[in-house]
Amino acid sequence: MTEQLVRVEVEDGLATIRIDRPKMNPLDIAVQDQIGAAAREVSADRDIAAVIVYGGESVFAAGADIKEMQAMTYPDMVERAGVIQDCFKAVAHIPKPTVAAITGYALGAGCELALCCDFRIAGSDAKLGQPEILLGVMPGAGGSQRLPRLIGPAKAKDLLFTGRMVDAQEALELGLVDEVVAPEQVYAVGRERMSRYVGGPAFALRALKEAVDRGLETDLDTGLAIEATQFAGVFATRDRQIGMASFVEHGPGKAEFEGR
Repeated sequence: MTEQLVRVEVEDGLATIRIDRPKMNPLDIAVQDQIGAAAREVSADRDIAAVIVYGGESVFAAGADIKEMQAMTYPDMVERAGVIQDCFKAVAHIPKPTVAAITGYALGAGCELALCCDFRIAGSDAKLGQPEILLGVMPGAGGSQRLPRLIGPAKAKDLLFTGRMVDAQEALELGLVDEVVAPEQVYAVGRERMSRYVGGPAFALRALKEAVDRGLETDLDTGLAIEATQFAGVFATRDRQIGMASFVEHGPGKAEFEGR
């Protein structure tokens, strides 16, 4: 029986993808696969409005399992590299708002996992970075692509080329995280941030996330075409009818959506 290293916990419309691989949450093959499975599970559950990715009170994820990787050959990694990326893409493609609640270390693959979320909240004791270059390799789970898109190429290259860690305050200044809070408040603040989407127009949120994410990968005209398609699509939803009727009758912000 496969050991459960990643759990999905659902409460009040929010799902937590909880990594539980003591003591530093190394993202070995088993954990990677379970993260992918958890992401696909929460994506498919219509009762889940938003998702928190969390590693516990002490550490988010301190990177890949280096001993496991040390034993892998080039042919091994040719076969595995695409699977690793698929697991992380499953998180990035969750069609709902997501937040990484970061305590302690988020390094290497741990930082790459956080980059897959829409938002990142860090404890004041957090350390983030992509130290792969110090091992003579490079990020393989999206770090070389998502980090420059988030903070810009020059700042990203500084972190990627040196492998240095940044503390929570510098991460905030770089735009790598969105908020810094007391370490013991990280998960609670993550839940609070995601709770605003419970009872929201689920398909409009899904369409909006896809428009932003896909639009960032292309030129402006193509991005506008993506937006137009998604914009037209939400007119087929029940929530569009509810939202507009509520606005006309009662003003903004009073609609009670059904998520369909």
